[in-house]
Amino acid sequence: MPEKHDNDHSEDELEQLLTGGLTLNSEEQLRDASSIAATSHEDDLDNTAYNQSSDLQGALGLFAEATQDMATATVELALGRHFACVDFCNQAVEKAAQSVSLLHYGHRSTYDHDLRALGAMVEAPHAIQVEMERLTPFHPEAFYADTPPEVADEAINAEQATSYIQSARKVLRWAKSLVLNI
Repeated sequence: MPEKHDNDHSEDELEQLLTGGLTLNSEEQLRDASSIAATSHEDDLDNTAYNQSSDLQGALGLFAEATQDMATATVELALGRHFACVDFCNQAVEKAAQSVSLLHYGHRSTYDHDLRALGAMVEAPHAIQVEMERLTPFHPEAFYADTPPEVADEAINAEQATSYIQSARKVLRWAKSLVLNI
């Protein structure tokens, strides 16, 4: 059995904060996550092959925002606001991919709201790019071009919204494996 390092406890706390412990009013938790990340990865950064321009702190913070958007998406689904749910899924996926961009390149990747193209830029696996593509139509500018805002929630049913949540969660799990190095 591998020896448990002091950092493992902090990394467990960080993962819990970023994947399950965030709520809609979690500014303090976001600050805690950033603090834990700085402490738990300090030694690891010296021995990791991260690109010199990597922005681990930025990646962790943006991944935390993506996780919070996922929590908001589930609340919106429960309230019957299906477009709002899927819009938050779209935002969560964008932030998750951009957190990977910060980790790999030290900056956010420029893109035109085509999430699959963003996935390709950050070298997401093909299956993840497919999940990202499913959420591309739900950027508000694109969605509202064909759907009046007053009927947006009726244009997507609860079953569809639930499937989009599952797509977004797959993308977040992929990003989590990179950003949290788990």
